[in-house]
Amino acid sequence: MSNIPETGRTSRVTIRLIGIQILVFSLLLTLGGRLWYLQIRNGDEYQEEAAGNHVQQVVQPAPRGTVYDARGVPIADSETRLVVSASRTELMKMDDDGEAVLARVAQVLGMTEEEVAHKIRLCDAETPQPCWNGSPYQPIPISDEATTQQALTIRERAEDFPGITAEPEAVRHYPAPYGAVTSQVLGYLSPVTDAEVQEAKDTDSPLLRSDQIGRSGIERTYDTALRGDAGVLRYEVDKLGRVLGMAESDEPVAGSSLVTSIDAGVQAVVEKQLDLAMKTARQQVDQITGRPYEADAGAAVVMESKTGRIVAMASLPDYDPNVWVGGIDSEQYAELTGENSNYPLLNRAIQGQAAPGSIFKVVSSMGAVNAGYAFDNTYNCSSSYSLGSHSFKNFESTGHGPITLGDALKYSCNTVFYRLGHQEWQKDGGLDPDKGEADEHLYQAARKFGLGERTGIDLPNEVTGRVPDRQWKREYWEANKESWCKTAEAAKAGDGEDGPSAYVAKLARENCLEGMKLRAGDSIIYAIGQGDLLVTPIQMATGYAAISNGGTLYDPTIGKAVISPDGRRIEEIKPSAHGELPADDKTIRQIDQALQSVATDGTAAWRFTDWPHEEIPLRAKTGTAQVYGKQTTSWLATYTEDYTVVMTISQAGTGSGASGPAVRNIYDALYGVGEGGEIDRDRALLPEPREALPKINPDGTIEAAPARPEVVTAWRDAEFG
Repeated sequence: MSNIPETGRTSRVTIRLIGIQILVFSLLLTLGGRLWYLQIRNGDEYQEEAAGNHVQQVVQPAPRGTVYDARGVPIADSETRLVVSASRTELMKMDDDGEAVLARVAQVLGMTEEEVAHKIRLCDAETPQPCWNGSPYQPIPISDEATTQQALTIRERAEDFPGITAEPEAVRHYPAPYGAVTSQVLGYLSPVTDAEVQEAKDTDSPLLRSDQIGRSGIERTYDTALRGDAGVLRYEVDKLGRVLGMAESDEPVAGSSLVTSIDAGVQAVVEKQLDLAMKTARQQVDQITGRPYEADAGAAVVMESKTGRIVAMASLPDYDPNVWVGGIDSEQYAELTGENSNYPLLNRAIQGQAAPGSIFKVVSSMGAVNAGYAFDNTYNCSSSYSLGSHSFKNFESTGHGPITLGDALKYSCNTVFYRLGHQEWQKDGGLDPDKGEADEHLYQAARKFGLGERTGIDLPNEVTGRVPDRQWKREYWEANKESWCKTAEAAKAGDGEDGPSAYVAKLARENCLEGMKLRAGDSIIYAIGQGDLLVTPIQMATGYAAISNGGTLYDPTIGKAVISPDGRRIEEIKPSAHGELPADDKTIRQIDQALQSVATDGTAAWRFTDWPHEEIPLRAKTGTAQVYGKQTTSWLATYTEDYTVVMTISQAGTGSGASGPAVRNIYDALYGVGEGGEIDRDRALLPEPREALPKINPDGTIEAAPARPEVVTAWRDAEFG
């Protein structure tokens, strides 16, 4: 028996009961407080979230805005296609998750069951394309290329295809009027990524998972305006995902239209003539290498001289932007991006970099005048120029004796500019200039001409080119000296037959020790547009247009106006400038006169023998740039009062020889110049720049005033005379 008194035992039990009561009361108080917090204080918020769990959103894409040429001709629009789509919600209700239905769809569309299954599977981090990146409650497109018969089969046998629809829908389309694909200018669309959706979430232009966005060209630059605002249909669903009814929805707002400065007729001529020039060059034999010219790539720009607006821009090789519509397969993608593709996605007018050759001599002339060399003084045009044991030869080793800078441009005399480049290098201190003492007039002229920087064109991914002055030399050396020094050490140690060649070893040793120094030879060949100098066609077109208009460097533009879907708001894109030429008015006039003599009596004259120079004065400068290990690059820069035309073809020979015939045909088409120099304005595609926008109707549609197709075709297919 226990010796604990009864009263003690009772007291202990009482304490335990009180403790339990306090614990229970505390738990009830905590639970009550939590219920008050959830149901009263934050009740409205959680009720709204709970309701949201029973509402699913289906995106209605907004019609993408049309892109027009300057006449109002569509160059990117939407076309109606028969689209076969699947409702994933309906398929998931079936016992086999819709596999039998999808198999029948595949049979009708001529696709494999695997292809169809991949189309409707949902994208996630582990699922490769193709897959669906949109809402699972949204109809998922299986094919946008269904034939009428295929669509009728699905619709007439609806009992065999539950959850499958075949409806006409609008998809992006690039019509290529007159055969002008305008591919790199237009760009293309592709589905948005999850990362892009997150990045744009808090911006003024958020993205939805089902959106298609511009990936290049003006489709990318003006994507926000063209895309519009998608609509949202909201469905009330139960916990199993079954649709119960409709909730409040938002209607889609169509994207704005874009009017460009591109003239589709001129674009077609430029593309075809550039292609013809490249094909013609491949039939010619390079006298240096003894094999036909490769003419593997080219670019051409037609610009309004007084505004910077782009009338035409061609880059070859090109591609059909329609291949991206509805998704691109792996084989097509490899054709556009593989090692053997020659990269048609590149817009070589703004991304192609090459030494400019003699068309750069206008820049050297401006720099020389700024350095104190009078334009009308005489300079020795000898057959060669010597630096130590090395001889820099004139083109075809021809000399002209004492001539002015104007004549040096006319005859494209290299030795005049060799001397100027060498003398300026010496004045700047040679290999070891005093700190801050180097004026670098010829290099500064290039930078003020707009080289080494982007022009600001309204296209993405423009490159800067390169001006190889002393600062660039040092930065390039610092970035590469470790590699050069390792190569030099390896050559010194001796690697046998597999080691660096003697030439590479010598070059690496020199660059390792003194690669930061600007050598005399660097400045000599720089003065004629060779060496490490790199430019783009759009940079040279902008600079030559500035000579034409008196000195203003305009920002090149393709967009001309953004027009709201109802046509009530018109946002015109006005020309703007980013600089002035590094020359006074007198020097610009003198260079202009010299370039006119190039077209009448100089290196380009044979391509313009019957041009109506009195009625339409034309200026030109030829260029033939040498590239180590490759054939020469052809350049031709020209302008009139209205237009600037620049063409370049890689590995094609001389400027006037390879590019000359095509540029001449382009001018003939612009102004309607026929045989014997006769001008027929009825056959002129664009005798003067088009300032006005096309007619905009009250409903927002644009009324086109296209060029006559037969006239465009005649100029587009013109052979070289």
